[in-house]
Amino acid sequence: MKLTNLIKHAAGRSGVTVAVAAAEDEEVLEAVIEAVNHRLARFLLFGNQDKIEQILSTKGGFRTGHDALKLVNAPSQEEAARAAVKAVHAEEANVLMKGNIPTSTILKAVLHKEYGLRTGNVLSHVAVFEVPDYDRFVIVTDAAMNIAPGLQEKVQILTNAVKVANSIGINIPKVAPIAAVEVVNPSMQATVDAAVLTQMNHRGQIQNCIVDGPLALDNAISIHAAEHKGISSAVAGQADILLVPTIEVGNALYKSLVYFAKAEVGAVIAGASAPIVLTSRADSAKSKLYSLALAVCSANK
Repeated sequence: MKLTNLIKHAAGRSGVTVAVAAAEDEEVLEAVIEAVNHRLARFLLFGNQDKIEQILSTKGGFRTGHDALKLVNAPSQEEAARAAVKAVHAEEANVLMKGNIPTSTILKAVLHKEYGLRTGNVLSHVAVFEVPDYDRFVIVTDAAMNIAPGLQEKVQILTNAVKVANSIGINIPKVAPIAAVEVVNPSMQATVDAAVLTQMNHRGQIQNCIVDGPLALDNAISIHAAEHKGISSAVAGQADILLVPTIEVGNALYKSLVYFAKAEVGAVIAGASAPIVLTSRADSAKSKLYSLALAVCSANK
């Protein structure tokens, strides 16, 4: 499946509303307008109303589906974040999206004890890549939220990614916990955790997926590399989800796929009571659109 097909898949869902915090950003609003044109969702746009209206008018937003856009004035970024999160908490919206606002500001609102979106689970970043000349999506987690997760955190990160995979039609995703080698080495914690996750999956403690590791990256995604090293498993060479051991590995892999492999990507924060689109300011409007489509699928799931 291509990410463009994911947009069509998301458009087949109905009744999704996205709350955007600090929506006064050109690329964010460009993605919003594209999402409206594709009938992905309705939008509550929180922020500086004058700036939002000015940007929308230059992009023809009101002419191409203004009935799907509701503007709500917020005097500051902090107020925009609070109002957007409260809208999701009150089930007036199903998805939260970060606009022109620092990540720390919106996460502070997300984690608020009274009106936030916490569920008690770990929040994790799930990125879905369309890599040129590769025959399936590559899902990478966690490249942005958890710095050095322990075993129990990895269980939740894996579970979050499996739910996202399920929402886009991958019913039993194959999960490769990534390490530098394919054998358990007590001196390398990533290999120990990978082996435990595999055993937990075998015993039914981690469900709705197939886990096998540790696997190095080449053996996780290349059947040829796996066969060359004599590795035979249901995951080797055909992993859907790459579970990285640390944020540095995930961040480097994410950016390598984007800048070296020219991959397209959509991403969400999973584990909260609703999907969160937490894209970077450096992300393109196209990437933000793909992230919205992924969030819409996840919200419906």
